[in-house]
Amino acid sequence: MDKLALTGLVLALIAIAGGFMLEGGSLSTLLHFPAFIIVLGGTLGAVMLQTPFSQFRLGVSLLPWVFQSSRLPVKRTISRIVDWGMAARSNGFLSLEEAALQESDPFLHRGLNLLVDGADAAQLQATLDAQLSLERERLLRGARIFEAMGGYSPTIGIIGAVLGLIQAMANINDPTLLGAGIATAFVATIYGVGFANLVFIPVGNKLKNLIHQQSLYHELIIEGLVSIAQGQNPKSIEPKLATYLPG
Repeated sequence: MDKLALTGLVLALIAIAGGFMLEGGSLSTLLHFPAFIIVLGGTLGAVMLQTPFSQFRLGVSLLPWVFQSSRLPVKRTISRIVDWGMAARSNGFLSLEEAALQESDPFLHRGLNLLVDGADAAQLQATLDAQLSLERERLLRGARIFEAMGGYSPTIGIIGAVLGLIQAMANINDPTLLGAGIATAFVATIYGVGFANLVFIPVGNKLKNLIHQQSLYHELIIEGLVSIAQGQNPKSIEPKLATYLPG
């Protein structure tokens, strides 16, 4: 669990709700189901309209990443690459066949298989670079649906505000219905701006950051496997890969 992400979300909600209450407001006035339906349903509908189903499904599947620990096994992978380099230098690339069969990381599995199959350094790098680029773009397309939600949400909130004002003006002679319409107007605006700036945009940015970290990790793997393919001394590979360690 990524405690920082969870703490940040809770802190933002507490700060806004607490400040509102300190000004004498009641939280019950912010709980308005029609406004919630207008903003969330309208935002989701707009994004679903512009997004292919596969991309939308990918974006939803990435959502758990926001609250999961993003630690990648960088040190362990460097150590393993150095060990593979020693094995390949001593016994040839075929000695890595067992490691390739047992590897659960799809990217490492692909790279090791290329080494075992006798791919030269240039072919190995070109193949893995292409896979990295395509995978990064695929994941970024999924993350962009939250950016789109962040763009639509405030506008949908304004639509909700206008609808609330229309309702209020239609019932201007009935104080009860007039108040309900005004409440919808203001709360819909709060929901639109709040969802955008507290949820959708931060989630999109967090996912892009995580995708960038994963891409750097895969670049480390490419660098290490290409070095093995070039027959470099494993002792020289380790310090080169150590530059990828997070600060």
